[in-house]
Amino acid sequence: MRQIGLILENGFQVMGLSALSAFELANTELGQDAYRMTILSQNGGTVRSTIGVGIETTTLGDMPDTLMVAGIRIPGPLNPELRSYISRAGSEARRVAGVCTGAFVLAEAGLLDGKTATTHWLHARRLQERFPEVRVDEDRIFVQDGNIWTSAGMSAAMDLALALIENDHGAALARNVARRLVVYFRRPGGQSQFSALLELEPRTDRVTRALTYAKEHLRNPLTVEELADAARLSPRQFSRIFREETGQSPAKAVEMLRLEAARAMLEDGRHPMDTVARDAGFADRDRMRRAFVRAYGLPPSSLRRNAAFADAESME
Repeated sequence: MRQIGLILENGFQVMGLSALSAFELANTELGQDAYRMTILSQNGGTVRSTIGVGIETTTLGDMPDTLMVAGIRIPGPLNPELRSYISRAGSEARRVAGVCTGAFVLAEAGLLDGKTATTHWLHARRLQERFPEVRVDEDRIFVQDGNIWTSAGMSAAMDLALALIENDHGAALARNVARRLVVYFRRPGGQSQFSALLELEPRTDRVTRALTYAKEHLRNPLTVEELADAARLSPRQFSRIFREETGQSPAKAVEMLRLEAARAMLEDGRHPMDTVARDAGFADRDRMRRAFVRAYGLPPSSLRRNAAFADAESME
């Protein structure tokens, strides 16, 4: 049985606890207690979240197989005892994981020196400024560098937990756990923290409906007429309202959605370039290449190589 220890501090964010649900459901899928979860804190007793919910914790003791550190809204200096415990985990635990701003805790304990790590994009620059010896990748869902894992914020705790389960028991179990959780099967670690839909920030249901339709039908031509029909507006009305709400033309927004889908497929590394171009709606590789160079300054092949290199480097 593998023990998962999750360290909480006052001011932790409740969503960080979601990772434990994944391990609980892994036990259900396996039909045995493959994981035992313990919630830890420096002094034990009740630890309160940002919304005032209290969680009973156990004092620090024997080192677990996997030590996880939940994020808090405003990371502060570590108590020396807690810093020492987490520092020892780097060599005594099989894995150490920082969820969201938990990366600050790992960095202060010296576990991220010379390593690549991520955190919530809102805090990434501050992490880099406070700990310049850390290679901060602010646009990753999660990062593994040796036995140290870090993740972005909020829902990325679930992606991290699924990745840890896959690391232990394989993709099939992680996929079944994801189904039970009713979440998308683990987003690739290299996937961007940003979403084109969130970046466009539509204000009305009509424009949101058109963008959702576009995301679900990327293989279609997605002309203004097709999108206007999804929004239940005339093409002229749709073009005007769309630009007012998003600041982009419909064609530019569709290209952003196609690029996001293609990039995720490329970073996943399992799809031929022609398949990526077709499924993302670019029609052919050359058109996809031109779009990538415009958006990222690099062709798709370079982004795929960079993702493969980062994954290989994290396994060393």
